[in-house]
Order: sequence, then C-alpha cells, then structure tokens
Amino acid sequence: MAEAARAARVWASVLGWTRWQRLGTAFLVGAVLALAHEPIAVPWVLVLTCLAVVFRASVALSAQQAAWVGWAFGAGYFAVTLRWIVEPFLVDPLKHGWMIPFAVIGMCGGLALFWGAAFWAARRLVPRGPLFLLALPVMLAWAELARAHVLSGFPWAQLSYSIVGTPADHLLAWIGPHGTSLLLLAVAGAIALSLARGWTLIWPGLVAVLVAVIGLAAITPKAPGAVADAPMVRIVQPNAPQHLKWDVAWMPVFFDRAVGLTAQGVPPDVVVWPETSIPALLDFAEPWLAQMARAGRGAEIVAGIQRRGAGDAFHNALVVISPEAEVTATYDKAHLVPFGEYVPLSWVLEPLGLTGVADLARGFTPGGDPDLVEVAALGRVRALICYEGIFPEEIDLGSGRPDLLMVLTNDAWFGDHAGPRQHLVQSQARAIEQGLPMIRAANTGISAMIDARGRIVASLPLGEAGYLDARLPGVLPPPLYARTGDRPLLLLLALCTLGLALARRRFAVDLSGVAG
Repeated sequence: MAEAARAARVWASVLGWTRWQRLGTAFLVGAVLALAHEPIAVPWVLVLTCLAVVFRASVALSAQQAAWVGWAFGAGYFAVTLRWIVEPFLVDPLKHGWMIPFAVIGMCGGLALFWGAAFWAARRLVPRGPLFLLALPVMLAWAELARAHVLSGFPWAQLSYSIVGTPADHLLAWIGPHGTSLLLLAVAGAIALSLARGWTLIWPGLVAVLVAVIGLAAITPKAPGAVADAPMVRIVQPNAPQHLKWDVAWMPVFFDRAVGLTAQGVPPDVVVWPETSIPALLDFAEPWLAQMARAGRGAEIVAGIQRRGAGDAFHNALVVISPEAEVTATYDKAHLVPFGEYVPLSWVLEPLGLTGVADLARGFTPGGDPDLVEVAALGRVRALICYEGIFPEEIDLGSGRPDLLMVLTNDAWFGDHAGPRQHLVQSQARAIEQGLPMIRAANTGISAMIDARGRIVASLPLGEAGYLDARLPGVLPPPLYARTGDRPLLLLLALCTLGLALARRRFAVDLSGVAG
C-alpha cells in the first residue's frame, strides 16, 4: 500500500487544484479501478488501492466538491467497465448508431450520479472529521443498492464481482454481492483513515478481517462433484452473430447447426439451447420442435423461443420439449431490458424515433411472477433468461428452493470482448450465492457448466460453435445469503447510518489541513 500512501499525499493537495484537475484525476482513477473486472481482472488489491486514494483525497472537500469528485470517479469506472454497451447499437449501425453517444453518456454519467450522491451524502452526514472516511463506505453501499433497484435496476459491475474466481469469493455465499462490496469499501475506508490520521491501530483490525475471511473459507462447504448417475447435460452453442441471427437466409443455417450439434455423439439426458434459438413463434414452431426432438434421440430439450401471449403480448420465453416433441413447460422472461426489449415511456419516446434495440414492433411483455420449471431429468429449475441473471434477488422464490439454476442468454449483443466475460462472472456469482449448480447456454459463448461454488466445470470458448457434455454437479446446503438475502445488510446499513449521525459531533475534528 506504499503506492496508495504516496498517491494520497499527492492528491491531498486537491484544494489548490482547479475543478477540472480534480475531476480529471478522479475520472482516471475510476478508469483504473475498472481494470479489476473482466477481461483484465487484475487482483482485487486494485479495488482497495483506488478506493483508498479517492476516499483520502475527498476528506478536505466540501459537500459539493465531494459530489463532483464522486461523480467523476464513478463516470471513469463505468465508462471503462461498461465499454461494451456500444455493441448492441453496432448490430444495425445505420438505424441505431446515432444513439451511441447518448447511450454512453447517459448510462455512464447516469450511473455515476449514484456515486456522486453517496460522496455528497457522506459529507453532509459528517461535515468535519475522520468519520467521513467511515461514512463514505456506508453511503456508497446505499448507492449501490439503489443502483440495483431504481428504474428497474442495473447492478452490473458491482465491486464484489472483482473477487469471483479468487480464494475470497466464498464471501458471496455468506453476505452476498452487496455485503461483499460493503466489506471492500469498509476496508478501503479504514486504509484511507490510517493514511489520514496515522492510526496504526487500524491495521490489527484489518488483519482480523483477513483472519475472518480465511476462517469463513475454512467452514464454507466444498462443492460436491457430479455423481456417476447424475444427468448428462448437453449445452449447445450455435454461435449465430447478431447481425445475421434474424436474417431469413441465415435463420435455417443456425437452426440446422444447433440440430446437428444436438444429434452428435452419445445421446445425453437433457439438451439445452440458448435464448431465442428457435427461429419461430411457438404457435408456428411444431415442425421445428419435431426436428429438434428427432435430433435429441430421447432427450428432453430446453430452448429459448418467442411466443405470443394474450392479446398483442409477445414474450421472450423458454420451453421444455419432450422426446415426443410436446411442450411440457414454459417460462416467460419477467425482467426485461430497458431500451432493448421494451421502451420505457414508449408513448413519449417512440414518436421521437427511440425504439428498442431488439426492435420487435411493440416490444416484449414481461411474464408474470416467475416460478420453477419442471424438467423431468433435472428436477425443479430456476430459469433465468439473459438480463435476469444479473439480479441476485430474482432467484428468491416463494415456491421453494430449486434443484439448479439455468441461464439461457444471447450474449452476441455484448460483442466478443468484455461484455460476455463480465456476464459469465455474474452467473458464477449467482451459483455461489445460492449454493446451486448452473447450466449456462449462450448463443456465441461463453456456455458453461458451473458448480455450486461458482467454479467452471466445463465451458465452450467465446465465438465458437460447438457443444459440451457434462454431468450435473451436486447441490450444497442453502448458504446464509440464500436464506437471508440482503435483509441483514439493510439493517446493518441503517444502524451504521444512525450511529454516524449520532457520533459526528463527538468526533468532529477538522482535517481540512491534513495532507497525509
């Protein structure tokens, strides 16, 4: 952390800088913080270092100045992490390309408002003194929770996802993604406080946190492997580029490719195709389903399709197809992508030329309350279609615990770089949080079998057509987070906020002259 200390001392002179110097530096530090995520995925120490630098440098700022620094910090972070958001608009650039600058500025600048509000609220809550460095993690945790829910929510790029695949990712099973983010933020705040005040007593506390993390790892159950008689699952990856996927000349090509991959090798127990991989409405899909059933050779097939609902409603759906080509179960996607699968306030925006990127005439209609899907060879499945897989709370069902998770997605929308890899990490996080194995079928990749600890058992490379056969891994007992959700976190944040409000006068020590 010597580099962090030196950086903090340099930036602690921010009161003598112009506004643009402060904002530019904050933006650059946020951009560096984004490297903690895929595809770079540098060690999570980067998260703590960048956060500690910004926390420390914000101590001497007014509420308004802190808000601008927080906004610029978030804008840099989201601009780099979410750079893949331009990809959907490039599928049909003549029609949607003009939206790119508005999407990038609106998305990154809009999400950064949550961080700016957190910095402002922390300074308002603690106008003076070192408690600001403890208030800021709490306010940022509130901001990230709000980002996950406001206007249908967009919890992509949570700080906690930077630890997926590391020895510390078991924390997701105990305290979930938001709780893990709070822990990272709190550690960063403690480091910043040590830099600001020279409080060496903080370091034994950080060592205690490390010991606790290691202790939780020791008592976290290991993921059971697949037993010999576990169902054999075939995951099909047809690799249909988005700009060709709905071309009438190419639709049968990609469908026949998926059928051919289904028919190869030893017949499995279940075959899983990706989102919207059947190029017909369910009402008119009987010939297509019959062809799939023949290729399955006795296997059930789970596949994505579009279907007509009541009236003019259309659904992005999943169907379970029996060996006799009968549809035995359906699931309609409930959490749709704003400006992708539907246009919010369409009665205002569509006359202005703003349409959903998916470009169905009137958009999709969300399904009803999600329920478990029965697949005879697998048991009770919690199906998640694409966007739904980024929401931890989507899996919380009143109908009981599923036997596994299943994600059907079309990541061709996300390009071939950061987006699909970040989406995969979030699927791994869902498996860890629930202690359940996951079958993940992605059109262009990355398709994978994931065990109940989030480890990838088998996968297909991004951008390649193929299939993989893997036995379904075992199930773990419900982790703490699967039983409690974010309720303990909400209580903790409420208590911390109240405690900070009550304690701020006692510890109101002016740090405005502290340079490190």
